[in-house]
Amino acid sequence: MSELRVLKRVKKIDRAAWFGQTTLQKVINGVLILLLLACLVPVFKWAVIDAQIRGSERCVTEGACWVFIKVRLLTFAFGFYETHELWRPVFVLSMWTLALVTIFRASYNFTLKILPFFITLLPLLSWGLLDGRWFGLPYIETAKWGGLLLSLMITLVSLSMAFPLGLLLALGRMSRLPLIKAGSVAFIELWRGVPLIAVLFMSSVMLPLVLPPGTEVDKLIRVFVGVSLFTSAYLAEVIRSGLNGVPKGQGEAASALGLGARQRLFLVVLPQALQAVIPSLVNSCISLFKDTSLVVVVGMFDLLGTVQQANTDPYWLGYSTEGYMFAGLIYWGVCFALSRFSLQLEKVRNV
Repeated sequence: MSELRVLKRVKKIDRAAWFGQTTLQKVINGVLILLLLACLVPVFKWAVIDAQIRGSERCVTEGACWVFIKVRLLTFAFGFYETHELWRPVFVLSMWTLALVTIFRASYNFTLKILPFFITLLPLLSWGLLDGRWFGLPYIETAKWGGLLLSLMITLVSLSMAFPLGLLLALGRMSRLPLIKAGSVAFIELWRGVPLIAVLFMSSVMLPLVLPPGTEVDKLIRVFVGVSLFTSAYLAEVIRSGLNGVPKGQGEAASALGLGARQRLFLVVLPQALQAVIPSLVNSCISLFKDTSLVVVVGMFDLLGTVQQANTDPYWLGYSTEGYMFAGLIYWGVCFALSRFSLQLEKVRNV
């Protein structure tokens, strides 16, 4: 009987403690919600209720002036690209979207077949259309490329070049040949130990100093190469972690079936490794997209750069908050879409 009394008393104490803890949590949550509402209500009033979006002149209201965003929208999207040639960047981005959806939705064998096109022909075709000279179109110099277009192009082209290089580096680091392994390790650790802003500075400022006289390489191409080498080092470690996570029995079973080393890698080991690291690969894509804002240090204007430049216009002074809020929403929207796409891809691939 004494033991039952003790158990009942312990249960009463546990219930009281649980009730007290739950009540305290509710109070804290309620206070946090009230504080959040106190902060959001003025912001909502400024951004929506008192905002002005009609017209094309400076705003006279106390709310947000979204007219500034409306007037500068094409600049934020495409930089200083010629207005009558905007069909070219729209067509290029549509090609990349179709290619990415095809690669991630198609079967693994079909993806292997179209991957060379994605790595080589698609970047060249994009460059030719945007530049114009290869197809007899009006020439648009890369200094006029900017805004969201430049951010996406740097991300997509750099990833298309960095992924195969990262795969080779990952395989090289796992190689049994000392020279190949040492070279891969040295390359990966070198680029991982250098900040991206230093890579951009070296590729844009220092590289032309060591080139032969009269040799000129477009600044954007130098940025592509620098960002691709930098990104490949991180992708190599992501892919290597996936390769290490594949059970050795998978390779042994493939060998027992008579598959060669290359077939074991591309048909058995690599598909499982890449599926396992889909979240990490998408995370690398998101990080690279956000890091494209650093190209402003080499005189190129991505989305954030065009917003900063627009804020210096004397006619639109005082509307930097609207510009940065717009840029932040675009960055958040792209990153959120990539994260949702990653979740959907994991479901499709049964990760």
